[in-house]
Amino acid sequence: NNPKVPSRIKAIIEGNGEDPGPVMADMGRRLEAWGADFLVIPCNTAHFYYDAVQEAVKIPVINMIDLVVNQVKADFARETHIGMLASPAVAITKLYTRRFDTLGMTEVWPDKEHQDRLFNIIRQVKAGGISLDLHRQYAQVCDHLKDQGVGVAIVACTELSALGGNDLPLDTIDASQVLAEAIVRMVKHPSEYPLTGHPGSSRISGNNNR
Repeated sequence: NNPKVPSRIKAIIEGNGEDPGPVMADMGRRLEAWGADFLVIPCNTAHFYYDAVQEAVKIPVINMIDLVVNQVKADFARETHIGMLASPAVAITKLYTRRFDTLGMTEVWPDKEHQDRLFNIIRQVKAGGISLDLHRQYAQVCDHLKDQGVGVAIVACTELSALGGNDLPLDTIDASQVLAEAIVRMVKHPSEYPLTGHPGSSRISGNNNR
């Protein structure tokens, strides 16, 4: 963690902040120099700067977005509408959009009212305000996606991951969990760079279990 990384929110959403890419690239070079075997970026939005980091180092940088999309393809190949539970920055950067387009899948985002509510939930969790009421609001956003024909949603925000997913009204794939499992696999099998998601425990089933 580096508190000196410029705000991604200001750079992407507000459009008036310093580019975080060079700072992240420098972090990558330093970690490589200190002996890191590979790098991870445990933030969906920060993957907007993935290329800047990978181009700065010679060691692998695990791409969480690719892992998650491959997980969806492996576990939910028949789904055509994939719900997105993330900050507005993920929508603006289209990090998942291009990859889903190649699979014939379509992202489904909450409408403005529910997306604003979701962003408020993210802010409250970031401030340490996890509560039963936040869980209830989160479930309501998921219900909203389910009403739009969504069968599975990607939890693409670490703050939302902190709320858990076992009691949600639809199936979810947690990007943070997918990444964590990929890290474990890479540590156990360093010769095998994890290019694809691994079907299994990354999938969290909601109340509408298949």
